[in-house]
Amino acid sequence: MPQLFVDRLTTLDFSFLHPDRGLLGESWLLDVVLSGGLDDQGMVLDFAEVKHRIKQLVDEAFDHRLLIPLGYEGLEEMPRRGMSHLNFRTTPGWLIQHSSPEQAVCRIDAAEVTPETVAEAIVERLQPQMPDNVESLQIRLRPEAIDGAFYHYSHGLKHHCGNCQRIAHGHRSRIVIERNGHRDPALEADWAKRWRDIYIASHEDLNKREGDEMWFGYRSEQGRFLLRLPANRCYLVDFDTTVENLAQHIADTLAKEYPGQSIRVQAFEGVDKGAIAEAVAT
Repeated sequence: MPQLFVDRLTTLDFSFLHPDRGLLGESWLLDVVLSGGLDDQGMVLDFAEVKHRIKQLVDEAFDHRLLIPLGYEGLEEMPRRGMSHLNFRTTPGWLIQHSSPEQAVCRIDAAEVTPETVAEAIVERLQPQMPDNVESLQIRLRPEAIDGAFYHYSHGLKHHCGNCQRIAHGHRSRIVIERNGHRDPALEADWAKRWRDIYIASHEDLNKREGDEMWFGYRSEQGRFLLRLPANRCYLVDFDTTVENLAQHIADTLAKEYPGQSIRVQAFEGVDKGAIAEAVAT
């Protein structure tokens, strides 16, 4: 049976609720294989149609959302009036609360969010939209192969005109740091450790702090967003958490820690995109 494939068709940038690690930013590459008979053009499906149909659905239904494992026993959902409200108790025992418009979440019918369970959900949504000659559809999701340091982070950009305004979406990101013109893997690993499984937010979006917990919230174009997290999973800054600002923050911080030395930072926001910043502290 003829098969058509497209590797790296698109990238999903999202956050999800992990039983052990809590709120986790992630980026996965998407590969697709279509099997079936040939149409009148001699194709299983035109590449343009593959990109249009699959990428559009993934972007609209899965990308830049908070993915929720419906089968996880520590999840309590209370949706009402077009809003998603949930409590998520991790296996270590700490609590995450999230409230947002429904369009900012995606429910996965499984006990955990994994590349396999999300791929199954995508296939279930896509298969009915395929032409009759397409008999089977395979989706593979995979993290980028990274030789070096990386970190998972979540954030929300309330001023963004698109889906980045959602309070809990995220990325799995490489980092490249040069000190005095030479790459410094030790600094890269140290920074990745600082931001391991982190939520990065502006002081402006912090509503309150009580004991070991922080409450964040804001209203944006899509609606009202709220998020409650353990304080030790949060990193506060004085600016909107765009990748441009984050790259400059890393460079400025390291320049102060290494006075008189030049720092260059290439901070990624997911796969193959990001920002570059430089700094020297005297």
